[in-house]
Amino acid sequence: MPKDFQALPVVDISGLSSSDPAARQACAEALGRAAREVGFLYVTGHGLPEALFDDLLGQAKRFFARPMADKMACYIGGSVNHSGYVPEGEEVFADGKIDRKEAFDVGQDRPDADGSEPMTGPNLWPDDPAFKAAASAYYAAVAELARRLFGGFALALGLPQDHFEPHLTAPSAQLRLIHYPFDADAPPDQQGIGAHTDYEFFTLLRGTAPGLEVLNGEGAWIDAPPVAGAFVVNIGDMLEAWTNGVFTATTHRVRRVAEERYSFPYFAACDYATVVEPQAAFVTPERPARYPRLVSGDHLFAQTVKTFQYLKPLRQTVGQTAAFGRVEGR
Repeated sequence: MPKDFQALPVVDISGLSSSDPAARQACAEALGRAAREVGFLYVTGHGLPEALFDDLLGQAKRFFARPMADKMACYIGGSVNHSGYVPEGEEVFADGKIDRKEAFDVGQDRPDADGSEPMTGPNLWPDDPAFKAAASAYYAAVAELARRLFGGFALALGLPQDHFEPHLTAPSAQLRLIHYPFDADAPPDQQGIGAHTDYEFFTLLRGTAPGLEVLNGEGAWIDAPPVAGAFVVNIGDMLEAWTNGVFTATTHRVRRVAEERYSFPYFAACDYATVVEPQAAFVTPERPARYPRLVSGDHLFAQTVKTFQYLKPLRQTVGQTAAFGRVEGR
């Protein structure tokens, strides 16, 4: 369990790009402390232009304000790579609850994909070049930031900075544009997203308003409001498993929002065929392997099939990959 933190740590990651190995290592150690002790942190010094976020936010507001018929013209159920518009009620989790949100999902745009990997292929875009341009630019920039963070986490684990590079040739990463509408009449227990951990290696998040909460070791929900210019980064199930629990995937949720909220999580993953299991460096007689072996893309697909209604016909045919037991949504 994470420690009894009362606030999220802040880590300036500008040192990861330094030519000085000592500066890179010092930055990585700060990342490692946050990953071990909390599982959540704010990242500053990332160098991404604020205009990228402003453009994405503006396009998201325009898109979600469209009539439902326009949005459903790019419904995710019509895609080949799990991209497109996700209406409220499309995602239903194990407890039967429906999140109070709508979303637009973007994957790596791969028109040349051969169809052998589920959730891989060309994105389903709305008929709006400005929306596609803003989302594509943001995706590319955050994907590069994720690559830097993979290097920082590797250093924090005592591994070479390029340790994850062979697994990042065509990662199965996803960007979500999420809209949480404000409803003054919603019941007090209506949540934006229920308590969960994320499936992937880690998540980078920018949001526009409070609502995100993180569960500490005392069972208390700690606010994680937006910090100007910073990303929230949280460890996901796959990195927890890869490190045999050295890094912590911490439970979080989005409470009933007090104002309209937009959120843009990027779920950083490795290549589809990447095998995820406790690495030998983190397995000892005193700390035996705690997690099952799985294939990254197969696990993501199986978890997605469990929650999205348009994939419901596949639930009987897609084998249940080994889950970590705490995933309820995201």
